[in-house]
Amino acid sequence: MSAAAGGASVPLVVLAAGRAKRYGGCKPLAPVGPRGEAVIDLVASDALEAGFTSIVLVLGPSTGPAIRYHVEHTWPAEVDVRFALQPVPLGTVNAVLSASEHVGDAPYGVGNADDVYGLEACGQLATHLRAGGADNALVGYRLADAVIGYSPVTRGLCRVDAEGTLLGVDERRQVAATPAGGFVAGDGRQPSILSADDRVSMNLWGFTPAFHAMLRKAMEAAVDASEESEVLLPEVVAGSLGSASFKVLPARGRCIGVTHPGDLPLVQAELNRQVACGERPAALWGSPRRP
Repeated sequence: MSAAAGGASVPLVVLAAGRAKRYGGCKPLAPVGPRGEAVIDLVASDALEAGFTSIVLVLGPSTGPAIRYHVEHTWPAEVDVRFALQPVPLGTVNAVLSASEHVGDAPYGVGNADDVYGLEACGQLATHLRAGGADNALVGYRLADAVIGYSPVTRGLCRVDAEGTLLGVDERRQVAATPAGGFVAGDGRQPSILSADDRVSMNLWGFTPAFHAMLRKAMEAAVDASEESEVLLPEVVAGSLGSASFKVLPARGRCIGVTHPGDLPLVQAELNRQVACGERPAALWGSPRRP
């Protein structure tokens, strides 16, 4: 039986070392909540309320000090938070491996610091990890639940078999909603019309210890890894599908992310709507679980 199945810690590794070139600021600290809460506050609070037992923040040297200061001065003292440093931006595989000492040999989740994944999706992933099976996991959102506003974004469309096993992720660029409620991809590929019900990856993963070992091997093999040649999680996952199994968990609820500066008021409005409708608690840190 795995550690998670036995009731031990189930950490969520939050990748917060990105440089956010398109946004032009520190996205994890963007004030999106009804009371000015930062993105990273909602990410962590949702995860703990949903069943994760600790948060591991992977920070970079540029924005890391500001994020750490914010966490240490605003998060409740009882929140189990660990800090890991990614000194050089060698990609998301390297970022995850930077947290190795904090995840041990148990299953763990991985998510972005600029996407509010929601309580239900976090709960689905935590439950999967606690089951202690051999399958890794990817939370797949409906495309309509993973786009806000009309600015184009990049989304990975999941190919899934009848048993819910991931067959691949096709990255589509310039994906945008239309005023009529549909979606189009302006990357010149077919199909150009996308379904609102297509499942997409928002990089909310669940990894087993066996896959963590595969990440180590992939990083060791990438002898030319650099800031210009990063080693990315989706690419390593794609290359592993012949030997590693990923279950796609169909997310319930929305994933709200900040990509462009113009997204900020849209994200704020959506989170306010969720609170007003009772879909989200008005206050953070409701009842975080501890190890």
